[in-house]
Amino acid sequence: MNLCKRSFAAAFGAAAILVCADVQAQTRELGSSGELLDGVAALVDEGVVLKSELAMRMATVVDNLRLQQEQLPAEQRRPLPPLSVLESQVLEQLILEEIQVQRAARIGIEIGDDVLNQALSAVAEQLGLTLEQLPAALAEESIDYAMYREDSRKDLTLRQLEQRDVLARIAITPRELEQCLQRTDQSRTSEFLYNISHILVSVSSAASSEELAAAQREVNEILERVEDGEDFGQLAVTFSDSPTALEGGELGWRRGSELPTLFADSVTRMQAGEVSEPIQSGSGLNLVRLNDMRGDQRVMVDQVRGRHILITPNEVLDDDAAMQRLRGIRDQILGGDDFATIAQAVSEDAVSAADGGDLGWSEPEAYVPEFTEMLTSLPIGELSEPFQTRFGWHILEVLEHRSYDQTNDVKEQQCAGEIRAAKAEEEKAMWLRRLRDQAYIDTRL
Repeated sequence: MNLCKRSFAAAFGAAAILVCADVQAQTRELGSSGELLDGVAALVDEGVVLKSELAMRMATVVDNLRLQQEQLPAEQRRPLPPLSVLESQVLEQLILEEIQVQRAARIGIEIGDDVLNQALSAVAEQLGLTLEQLPAALAEESIDYAMYREDSRKDLTLRQLEQRDVLARIAITPRELEQCLQRTDQSRTSEFLYNISHILVSVSSAASSEELAAAQREVNEILERVEDGEDFGQLAVTFSDSPTALEGGELGWRRGSELPTLFADSVTRMQAGEVSEPIQSGSGLNLVRLNDMRGDQRVMVDQVRGRHILITPNEVLDDDAAMQRLRGIRDQILGGDDFATIAQAVSEDAVSAADGGDLGWSEPEAYVPEFTEMLTSLPIGELSEPFQTRFGWHILEVLEHRSYDQTNDVKEQQCAGEIRAAKAEEEKAMWLRRLRDQAYIDTRL
């Protein structure tokens, strides 16, 4: 996400946006015609990172870091890292974003206006606004709405790319799921919440023994500086090769079972404020800080089991004819014909038709609104009049209601999500390294 925009989403960060605009102007050069020309900070395959982009991102990063320091007690405040160090980190972040944007374009990932509008509506709602009111609110903070939309489209594109290339490819074995469920049942540690940060000193898989030794010395020096009282977040901004470096290495709040696998054993034994010994991973050497920690109820849901028959209008059968056909079918069933037999013969919902129209147990909200309303209002055993949804015309019978203990189902879903989350950080770091290694990059600073 564009960091200027992030400031707005958090608290209408007008100051950050204005700083961005000022710095952008300073990075342009006058051409022979007197027009401002943008400079190139880096060539990245078929694209570029402009100096104006770098300046805008730098301004916002510096502004955010200063704001973080101002919010700390005076005795905990530290000087910002040198601007040259920040510039290097920010440029690397922009290079990685450009590589990802190009890959998304190559494989055809596109975010349409409908999806974008839904995302922006959610942002507006968080701010107590409607989507229609959002442009005016942004304009009041000197934020261009068209640019904001395109930055948001880029964010959604990168998330979809990560979902496709990283998260969707994380395999969860039955054994991993079984072990997670056992751990959940045996210990409540998985329910505790941990707020952690980390620093990654990246090491290539093909690194020589000398490079490994240099990385080990670097991580040991960072650890010594932490132990001497230097701020972990500032050291992460300065030295970390993790995608979260500019956020001070923060990974945020996670349940114990969602902690990156390599960190879990150390973190669950640490006290708030402690920093781990160096931990080796596939992407390098890591230091983890436990910032804070805080500490099985059953999940009951109302479910309904129904069955239906669907007739879908087409070029030959219009809506009125479909409804009349269902009225005839309803009369047959009320006259004694078997619902399941008719559903198997005529229903155009192929999945439920194979089971005599039976939809199985589900939460009513799982369906489209018209179907949900009928499921929740129809008495058990009563056959509905024909009604319409976007799928066509239906008749419906509610068979049973129940209160279902979904605890085990939820635990399995949570375990699957936790396993995926535990692997995601490492997988993403290695994925980004592979993308970068395969790209042509020429920095011009």
